[in-house]
Amino acid sequence: MATEYPSPRWKDYELVDCGGFEKLERFGPYYMSRPEPKALWDKSLSQKEWDAMVHTRFRPGAGFGKAGKEDSGTWDRLRMMDDQWYIRYDGEADPQTHAASDLHIDFRLGLTSFKHVGIFPEQAPNWEYIFAQTLRLGRIAKANGAPAPKVLNLFAYTGGASLAAKAAGADVTHLDAVRQVVTWARGNMERSGLDGIRWVVEDAMKFARREARRGNRYQGIILDPPAYGHGPDGEKWKLDECLFDLLKNVAAILDPRNCFLVLNLYSNGFSALLGETALREAFSAAGWTVGDLRISSGELSLCDRFGKSLPLSIYVRLSI
Repeated sequence: MATEYPSPRWKDYELVDCGGFEKLERFGPYYMSRPEPKALWDKSLSQKEWDAMVHTRFRPGAGFGKAGKEDSGTWDRLRMMDDQWYIRYDGEADPQTHAASDLHIDFRLGLTSFKHVGIFPEQAPNWEYIFAQTLRLGRIAKANGAPAPKVLNLFAYTGGASLAAKAAGADVTHLDAVRQVVTWARGNMERSGLDGIRWVVEDAMKFARREARRGNRYQGIILDPPAYGHGPDGEKWKLDECLFDLLKNVAAILDPRNCFLVLNLYSNGFSALLGETALREAFSAAGWTVGDLRISSGELSLCDRFGKSLPLSIYVRLSI
């Protein structure tokens, strides 16, 4: 099983230390301490050293961590910092030609009551994969006189994956159930010098089913579902009950000729092998010849200054 990390050349983000069920991170000029249930080991730095660096520390609500669900909490600001600020992600250079990448994404960051700040840095390898796959499909489309590849991003949050696809020339549909984060993503698009993304505020399952009924197809689909959630009209989402049905619906709208799919899962109870098996079985049930698919899986992780790896999510990728 592969383990992938963001490039150490990403200057605007760093995992400084992790341990004691916390992580110390730098986002641009600001250092913050947040709870991290997976950091089971001891910190490498002393508490005094952490405190000397931290601008703000997240203090969770009383029920944080129960059933994998986060309660809202508060940020204790220890030093002066902006309420909102920006960081940039610049794509990896081509490892063979060393040519600079055209992937440049700006993110607005801010302190939310659910400890998120507007970006999940460990997702950088997925952005690179999406960018490369979209470029590949774009070359195929151009050679055949076809339109730009269509990419659908479900549970799309603030849009890192959407922007990676758009930067590679895709016709992108960005869907999330929360209007505020869709607005946030649109701001990131504009700040990144991109345009033309289609914004949808809707329940992902409803949207996928309707697209299947209409016969619409996408060359790229990205899924990053939460463990629990609600649609804009109160639709309930529970990962272990809904994921397999969603994958079957996604199989009905993914182009079987030239395509890619990225599934990302944060639930502590899901392994890469489980995600890969669910994907294979869903596509088989939808009539795909699974043996023709290139499927890979692994973990997305961060590495701190002291060499400690902090695995945070699993991915499954499919391509033709």
